[in-house]
Amino acid sequence: MEPCPECGAPMDPRSCDELFHALLALDHSRQAPWGPLHGVSVSCFLLQHPSRLPTDDGAMAWALLRAYLEGGPDAANRLVGHARRGNSHRVQGEPARVVRDAALPHRDAPRSRFSVTIQDVAVDGTFPSSEFTQRVKAWAAATVDALSWGT
Repeated sequence: MEPCPECGAPMDPRSCDELFHALLALDHSRQAPWGPLHGVSVSCFLLQHPSRLPTDDGAMAWALLRAYLEGGPDAANRLVGHARRGNSHRVQGEPARVVRDAALPHRDAPRSRFSVTIQDVAVDGTFPSSEFTQRVKAWAAATVDALSWGT
């Protein structure tokens, strides 16, 4: 099988996109351990698959992963909450940018630099709850490590 052209993971038996949709279904159940790590999981996936990055070029995903690795889930959730409040239609003028000072990662990290991908987090394709939190933390650390090289 050919590896994923973006993250370099072997696509066996499912593609990264198929696994991402399966993970989103679990995330949207809002049940632990998947739901509370939704933002972290999405950030890892987007940064490892840059063709899917939003218009901010991954600034929010980058800031969220750094907050999560430095302060845990509570720090990541505070950042997400602040961003949501800043993007509210009730805010007058320009929305607050919680990531304006975030140093953006390199966009050209070699695929081989990702030591943990969605394929690893999925285990057998079902994202088992046992040790899911540890696998996501390893995914976040591997993503930040790969994108930080040379900075």
